[in-house]
Amino acid sequence: MVMARHLKTIDARIEEILVNSTPDEDLSSHRIASVEASYAGLQGESHSGLVRASCIRVRHQYPQGTEIRNTRQISIVSTEELAVIADSMGIPELQPEWLGANLLVSGIPNFSQIPPSTRLIIDSGASLVVDLENSPCKYPGEIIERHHPGRGSRFAQAAVGRRGVTAWVEREGHIDTGDSIRVYVPPQRIYEIPA
Repeated sequence: MVMARHLKTIDARIEEILVNSTPDEDLSSHRIASVEASYAGLQGESHSGLVRASCIRVRHQYPQGTEIRNTRQISIVSTEELAVIADSMGIPELQPEWLGANLLVSGIPNFSQIPPSTRLIIDSGASLVVDLENSPCKYPGEIIERHHPGRGSRFAQAAVGRRGVTAWVEREGHIDTGDSIRVYVPPQRIYEIPA
């Protein structure tokens, strides 16, 4: 068993805040300067809510459409990983709004690999808890295709392990573009189901 002995911290920054208020059109989000984070999620974001209908991601645990706690209130991506994905796809840049992201952060190495229960503490005191790595899907590829014809289908493969994470609000507060983030990574251990 491998386990870190001390709580590790990282200093990072919020580069962009985005919301999707029109989910019927597509998953694209649009940039805003600041937002209020409540226990239900980000104000004006279509994925906000204390609960959500279960989806394919938890198909082994619940029948699709079962009401469950919403731990996918916020989608977060990093500038560093978007640059790697764009390079892998052969496009000059990948915009966070094409992925339906809510926060674009910088300064967190291997961002998509940060473990569940990592706390992202914003300047204002708002606190977000990482749920899980966000697996790539085909929908961002459809949006990317509009901007870079012939390249959208490359997204899912290029984004494996780099698609960012989902999170939920643990402490309410105001979030501004440019805010600093303290990243608290909990002690880790590798758990293996006994044979």
